[in-house]
Amino acid sequence: MRAFVNRLSRFVLQIAAVSLSFATVVYAGPPLICHSIQIGDAKSLPWVSHSWNLSGTENYDTKNLVSDTLAILNADTPVLVRMETLRRATLYVRQNPQVGNELLMRLHARATDAERAGHADALAWFDAGYLAEAYKQWLPKETPNPAAGVDGYAWVKNALALRGTDPQMEFAAALITLSGPEKEHREHVMRATAGAKQDPLLAQNLASRFMGTNSETIAQMFSRPVKSN
Repeated sequence: MRAFVNRLSRFVLQIAAVSLSFATVVYAGPPLICHSIQIGDAKSLPWVSHSWNLSGTENYDTKNLVSDTLAILNADTPVLVRMETLRRATLYVRQNPQVGNELLMRLHARATDAERAGHADALAWFDAGYLAEAYKQWLPKETPNPAAGVDGYAWVKNALALRGTDPQMEFAAALITLSGPEKEHREHVMRATAGAKQDPLLAQNLASRFMGTNSETIAQMFSRPVKSN
């Protein structure tokens, strides 16, 4: 009897371990940070790591971060490249918070300046909103966060309203809303998935795995119920 109980206990512990591991895989980290975006051969910020995170061997001078990022985020840059560039920028910003504050201010100013000039810029609003949400997911809570109190998702929704149909931007919004609101998340997923049929790079990103070979694909994560904070 005792042997049976011991075997049963080991079995329960194994199931619990598998379940915990599965949950960790699905929600292993901030989705805007811990998952690199596939951009092909497009130019982004310098990156030498083979992982999603900084390797510690980078020699990139973060004093150039604002000018380099703004140069990459021009009107011809696809949304997926913007997402990866802003993800890398956020990782670098953790090393230089002052530069991070300047970058968000410059991106927001670019959006509001265009609005005041009478030609609202959807991509400018997207950049500011996506960066704000990335900051909120990654910058340490014990330090001042320039995105504190900022509703970056609202800026991204504004960008979508201005942009019209843009499956890559819908994909970004779906990542932002992985923790809700569920209705909006489902709508973003539906439009991103539909658009991926004509966008091979977006389809590749939906099929990519979140955190390594044993994790779920982004599409599988999107198919699950929203996990509220």
